[in-house]
Amino acid sequence: MKKLLVLGAGTAGTMVVNKLRPRLPESEWSITIVDPHTSHHYQPGYLFIPFGIYQPDEVVKPTSEFIPSGVEYVNGEIDLVEGEQNRVILTDGRVLDYEFLVIATGATPRPEETPGLDGPEYGDTIHDFYTFDGANALADTLETWDGGRLVVNIVEMPIKCPVAPLEFIFLADAYFRERGMRDRVELVFVTPLPGAFTKPVASRHLGSMFDERKIALEADFFIERVDGESQMLVSYDEREVPYDLLVTVPLNMGADFVTKSGLGDELNFVKVDKGTFLANDFDNIFALGDAANLPTSKAGSVAHFAVEVFTENFLRHIKGLPMTEMFDGHANCFIETGSGKGMLIDFNYDTEPLPGKYPLPGIGPFSLLKETELNHWGKLMFKWVYWNMLLKGKPLPLPHEMLMAGKIAEVDA
Repeated sequence: MKKLLVLGAGTAGTMVVNKLRPRLPESEWSITIVDPHTSHHYQPGYLFIPFGIYQPDEVVKPTSEFIPSGVEYVNGEIDLVEGEQNRVILTDGRVLDYEFLVIATGATPRPEETPGLDGPEYGDTIHDFYTFDGANALADTLETWDGGRLVVNIVEMPIKCPVAPLEFIFLADAYFRERGMRDRVELVFVTPLPGAFTKPVASRHLGSMFDERKIALEADFFIERVDGESQMLVSYDEREVPYDLLVTVPLNMGADFVTKSGLGDELNFVKVDKGTFLANDFDNIFALGDAANLPTSKAGSVAHFAVEVFTENFLRHIKGLPMTEMFDGHANCFIETGSGKGMLIDFNYDTEPLPGKYPLPGIGPFSLLKETELNHWGKLMFKWVYWNMLLKGKPLPLPHEMLMAGKIAEVDA
């Protein structure tokens, strides 16, 4: 009996077992998935909790609900991968052997990595929305906050869902307008990037939206420390940004066992081939989703498109055949912009987000880099798609590779 072991029951890991269980005969292959949690979280939903758009119970379901029959689910925490011995050690001492290993343990915020960020003010004047508890605490704070200087800060890239901080500040603008207190709130977006987003064309479009909404942008800000007592962000070049309420996106890192096992980079992300997800030093270890050091967004859409590529490659790889599918870094993300509208971006390793229509050229129905009500509804509909189709490995009518059809090229300024 051959053994496939999957570490992590998040988006990528859950999709892998759902995709592969029907394709690998149970008489020949055992599949085991390991995760320390018994609940699966729809993490894109965290964004909506602080504004009362989603309730906490809408983004949490039992992990077991998405593990298919014929897959063993092990509730445990990973301590070490011993790649030379083809085994994984759990923190309670259990040992799991494998022929093939998939690491899909995601990324987590690490506020403790930034001096002063995780001090006694965390949960009071400093909040995050990248965790379930953080989003709920922020909801309580916003409900009674009477205004002041609200700063949204990205500590460092890469982060999960790079558009989420932008969405938060757009939703905050709309939230305070609806409550009749926007004139009492100063919104500031602080980022290490040279603009609002990582790519020039999208950054120009989003930058103009900042101007329209009177959101201040503090770019190229590399944070050195947070002075919680004086409520100040301090950069390495000694710039200071004061705040009354700080909504931070801390440094994101992969699981500690990754680097402990000799598989990771300086941020604990598994070093892999960006086209096949095969680990650099082992021909039987793959990494998918946020756990991999892919040079693209850490987003659910990337996990979805990547798993589609991985599945076909894996079925060839286990037969000793060359992997013929190459992942192009495809990502697409809805960007909630507030007041019932949203944008959509679609890009890959080589092509930045461009205007146009998606997925059908000239028809859409979704518009790229343009605010529309349909994009907003697409964002909200995705929760149903996630729970009912994506996690369960059901086919979606979207190609895994990015297509240029329907896109309008713009010249970078």
